[in-house]
Amino acid sequence: MASLPQRRMTTRRARLSRWLVALSGLGLAFGLVVSGPARSLQQAGAPAPVPGAVGAVAPKASQPPEASQPPAASPSPEASHEPNPSRTPAGSLAPSTAPSPLASSPTAPMATARPSRGGDRFATPESRRALQARLDDLRERYAIPGISVTIIFPDGTRWVGSSGLADVKAGRQVTPTTKFAVASVSKTFTAALIMALEEDGKVALDATVRSYLPELAIDPAITVRQLLDHTSGLNDFFFDRRIDKTLLSQPARRWDPAESLTYVGKPYFKPGRGWHYSNTNYLVLGMLAERAGGAPLSDQLHERFLGPLGLAETSYQPSDEPADPLAHGYRFASPGRTARPIDLSDGSGIAPFTSVVTAAAGAGGIASNSQDLAVWTRQLYGGHVLEPASLQAMILDAASTARFRPRLPYGLGVQLIDFAGEPSLGHSGRLL
Repeated sequence: MASLPQRRMTTRRARLSRWLVALSGLGLAFGLVVSGPARSLQQAGAPAPVPGAVGAVAPKASQPPEASQPPAASPSPEASHEPNPSRTPAGSLAPSTAPSPLASSPTAPMATARPSRGGDRFATPESRRALQARLDDLRERYAIPGISVTIIFPDGTRWVGSSGLADVKAGRQVTPTTKFAVASVSKTFTAALIMALEEDGKVALDATVRSYLPELAIDPAITVRQLLDHTSGLNDFFFDRRIDKTLLSQPARRWDPAESLTYVGKPYFKPGRGWHYSNTNYLVLGMLAERAGGAPLSDQLHERFLGPLGLAETSYQPSDEPADPLAHGYRFASPGRTARPIDLSDGSGIAPFTSVVTAAAGAGGIASNSQDLAVWTRQLYGGHVLEPASLQAMILDAASTARFRPRLPYGLGVQLIDFAGEPSLGHSGRLL
């Protein structure tokens, strides 16, 4: 007879099968990016729109959300660990005035309109104007400087919408091709690269991190898998209050991962004893990918993913030369729609500014536009990037983290949420 823990794991895997079924019938894919947080939402207790979100949902006959409804959202961020699961997480996401310049959260809203049969219902000019009107309404209501959305329907047709300003001072409009910093959506690329290296036999998920990076002063028991699913216990360097002053006082200075690691605090828990979202995990994964892959992170991303998939508008900001102007990043120092957005640009062409992006590296260094993100979503979760076994492993790993985080499953670099009642795969990101 199976033990109780074994039976629980079997039950969790059975529940996760609905996400695997969703893969076989993958329908709608979307990318959503915004240029700044909506401070007024935090005051109202509602979830703020995400500066970067990428997701995919299985098709089902359903109506698009009414314009009067805010985007659906997953519950508030939380951390769970043993032996004290009630402990207040040091990495909990705060409002847009949070201490960390890059407060990346695994839980944030993903908004989309989902047709029942391909994109036919949105093929008419009237329908597309209605979608654009909804987007404009959401941007104005949530005080977002600029926003871009791409939806790829099951039949491959697209709707691309944009609204607002990419540069408030200059009056530069957001267009369908405007690039944004996508924050923790970058983790989907880093995780996919690690899985690709595993397929090549260059990385073993259950090997210790120090077997690849022996110089790191971390718990020698931490494995690659534990970095991917945030069960390593490593403290989030972006939630060290000392880092804010350093990053903001010299916004144009470049960082390297070793410097970021000097801000890693005391572990949240022993490896494998809990779940806590931490940017440190993916900072280290970027370093590990470079060591195991024998090439810079940017080169590997371009060679394996960006080039073959035609993601010409996606770049790794710490290394790639800035091309077209990106949307500026903004924060709000006071609540309400009338609050003036504070532009964080340092004039370098890197968004929101150089120090925070280079400090993030593999945890949040990518810039892209909503069209590329939607394509990436469709290709990754549609099974066209990794081997089927790798994609299943990314999803089924959520069965092991569910004991710490039953309401919000998290696999190997992928969020599994019910979005408007449908199983959804992807990742969100939040800057500032």
